[in-house]
Amino acid sequence: MKSIIKNYWKLLPNFDWSHILLRIPLAVVFIQQGLSKFPVNYSMADGLGINHLTWLIVCYGEILAGVGLLVGAVATLYGFKDISAFAVIGDLLTRFSGIVMCCITTGVFWTVIKPQSLADVDMFHLFLWVGGLYFALRGNWAVAQEKKA
Repeated sequence: MKSIIKNYWKLLPNFDWSHILLRIPLAVVFIQQGLSKFPVNYSMADGLGINHLTWLIVCYGEILAGVGLLVGAVATLYGFKDISAFAVIGDLLTRFSGIVMCCITTGVFWTVIKPQSLADVDMFHLFLWVGGLYFALRGNWAVAQEKKA
């Protein structure tokens, strides 16, 4: 029994692509939200009290953050992750996309939802924010770990 406990981690299968199970739905939601704003309608921005430049950045930022998260995932695939420059660019793209997701979702909290407390926060947007934060902080961690070894 002691040997089973001691070798517990060796018995579990390693699934290197588990991050893709989180990336795809998060990216699809951001791309979908961005595409729903096209053609860019400034009357919607006026209704929310957002200036037109900020609205334009949000519209394109949602789409590009989602696409960036998916392109960053390509850098983790076999063959691509062995190319050092591509792995680094993929990691940076993943982190930057996560930061953009956090910024846009924070803007939604401040301008649209305006919660009085954490209990008032819409869980959908909270999960989008946490997902963006995860990729902003972690990047393509699996690739980075293999490069360190």
